[in-house]
This record gives sequence, C-alpha cells and structure tokens, in this order.
Amino acid sequence: MSDSFEEPLFPAGTHTLLTHGGVLRSPHMETSEAIYMTSGYVYRSAEEAESAFTNDGSRFVYSRYANPTVQMFEDRLRLLEGAEACRSTASGMAAVFAAIFCSLKAGDRVVASRALFGSCLYIIAQILPRYGIETEMVDGRDIEKWRAALSRPAKVVFCETPSNPTMEIVDLKAVAELTHAAGGILVVDNIFATPVLQKPLALGADVVVYSGTKHIDGQGRSLGGAVLGSAAFIKDHLAPFLKHTGPALSPFNAWIQLKGLETLPLRVERQCRTAEEVATFLSAHGKIERTIYPGLASHPQHDLAKRQMRLGGTMVAFDVAGGKAGAFRFLNALRLVLISNNLGDSKSLTTHPATTTHQRLSPAERQTAGIADSLVRLSIGLEDSADIVSDLETALAAV
Repeated sequence: MSDSFEEPLFPAGTHTLLTHGGVLRSPHMETSEAIYMTSGYVYRSAEEAESAFTNDGSRFVYSRYANPTVQMFEDRLRLLEGAEACRSTASGMAAVFAAIFCSLKAGDRVVASRALFGSCLYIIAQILPRYGIETEMVDGRDIEKWRAALSRPAKVVFCETPSNPTMEIVDLKAVAELTHAAGGILVVDNIFATPVLQKPLALGADVVVYSGTKHIDGQGRSLGGAVLGSAAFIKDHLAPFLKHTGPALSPFNAWIQLKGLETLPLRVERQCRTAEEVATFLSAHGKIERTIYPGLASHPQHDLAKRQMRLGGTMVAFDVAGGKAGAFRFLNALRLVLISNNLGDSKSLTTHPATTTHQRLSPAERQTAGIADSLVRLSIGLEDSADIVSDLETALAAV
C-alpha cells in the first residue's frame, strides 16, 4: 500500500488531523478525498504483477486486501487514536470478532466482562466455545473478580467501557496490568466513549475496536468497523485473518466515515453537553426510577469515569416507572426522539434493550446484567437540548 500523501509535518491538533490527516490524493489533486470504487488494479507488465504479489505490500492489488479510500480512513483514524496501525472492516461486529479471534486457537482462554452488547456476548459465550476456547465472564466493575479470573493464563481479555446499555465502567489501567501479567492482550470496545472521549491504548490496552456505523459516520448512513493496535499485532495476526476471511470495508462506506471523522469531535462534544442536561432532567423526574449516566455524580463509578473519559458520553439509560408497560407507553408517546436500535446518530434515538438488542438473553441473564424491563437506552443527537427535554417530558406524562 502507498504511504499517505501528507501527514502534518508539525505537531498538529486533533481537529487539524481530522481534516488533513491520511490524505492520499490522485494526480488530479482533488480537494475532497476520492472514492476509489474498484475491486482490482491493473499492471503495466506481467513482471509488475509478479512483483506486486511478492513484495512488501506497497502496491494495491485487490480491494479485499487494501484500497486507497479505505487506507485514507484507516490512516486518519489511526492518527486520532494514537495507534501504530489500523485496519477497517465491513461492520463493527466484524471488527470485534476479528480482533478477538485472529490470535486464538483451540485450548486458549478468554476472559470478558459480562456487561456486553448482545452480539458481543454471543461471540464470547456461544461461538468461541465451539472451537475449544475456554471463556469466563466476570463483573467488569469488580477488580477482584478480574484478579481472580486472571490468576490463570489468558490469551485475550475483552471488555466494553462504558458498557452497552447499562454503562458500567471498567478500570482499564488495572485490568491491562492484570491481563499482561496473565500473558494476554486486552481488547477494548470503545464505541460508547469514541476516540474523542477515551484513549484505551494510553491506559494500557493493546487493541481498540470501533463500530464506524455509530458516531464515526454519525448520520446513520453506512456500516463499518475498525481495529487499532500495534503494528506487530496488525501485521502478524489481524491482517492475515482479514485478508483470507474477507470482511472488507467498501470504498464508498470508507469515504462516508472518512468525512465523518472531520466533524467527530464537534458532534460528540455537543452531544455530551446535551446528554448531561437530559440526564440531569431525568434524574429529577418522578416517573424515572433510575438514571444511568457516567457524567452524573450519582453514577456508582463516576470518579473512575472522570479519570478515564473527558466527558460523560452521548448515551443515557434510565428505568421508567411501570416496568415494560410503562417503558412502552413512554416510547410510543415520543414525537421527536425516534425508536431505533442504532446509536451515535445526529438524530436522537431510543430503544428498549430487553426486547431488542438483548432479547436473546434469558430473564435471569438480563437481571444479572442490570437490564430490567423498565430500562430505556437513549442516544442523544444534535437537536436543541430544550426540544429533546420537552419531548421526553411530554412522553413521560403518558406513563
């Protein structure tokens, strides 16, 4: 693959990196990055083709392996994250699965926090054991539970922080130390926090995964994912896995998410400010039994969240009085906030985890995870905060 056309030659700030980083211009010198919608590439001779398949990878040969638009997205995200290398995938779940599975074999052991998105939980609890991989789930909030689980060797440790949907916080620095002592690598799903609010690699993690579908796109248009880590991990473990299993990000989706990165901090910081206003409103409302937001002092891990995250995040979860019936009455009375299982959109979205994202879990498993029938997850968008609060207040009157 070709080197990026221009990386800033000076200590550039975040916003500068997100508008100029990783650019790979064509000879036409376009202002907006090009979309290279091609599956393959041609060669001037048979000798050039032979060289392309035997050299160090500096030549694009097939878009399942690498593509100029996709590379620009990967380079820009790498600069934002502060990682040595990045590879993208067709979806966030493809990124999660590849990051976990690419270095595992039968007989290995995986330890994970139990508070996970439904599909992540399915990978850990259902898919990995089919291949002879031992898995153990722990309460991610309890460092002693991590210490006990990692008193034996583990190849991979996986967690979300904040978790989906109950926003449990994992002490990344402490878990990273325990992981490395157990001989493993720590893989962190940083989707809720985004690279704007939290830097897992700086806290000791080895690998970070994202669903670009969420905040990175930011407007609900495209699927995509990314895995970031050391150059050695990407080259020796992840790249061969992706090359031969094929979950490639399309150039068009890569372009959408590349452009999304340009405004990511602006959107996320605005959404965080609104989320804090919304969480404060909900915490004082008589029909809300519990409000979960890391930016509120009432969050049981508020101090840890403040140490790891710049702001409280764009997501708010809360229990509505009246159980499932009350939650459904509330959801059905909303007019501005839309019902959707997606998140990180410019539009505010809400969902009922027990019947959507986590409906595969048994009632007992949902109870253990803190996902009651009354729980609602709210992804804050870019609307005026007063309009969001007004819509929530009107909907709560129906409960």
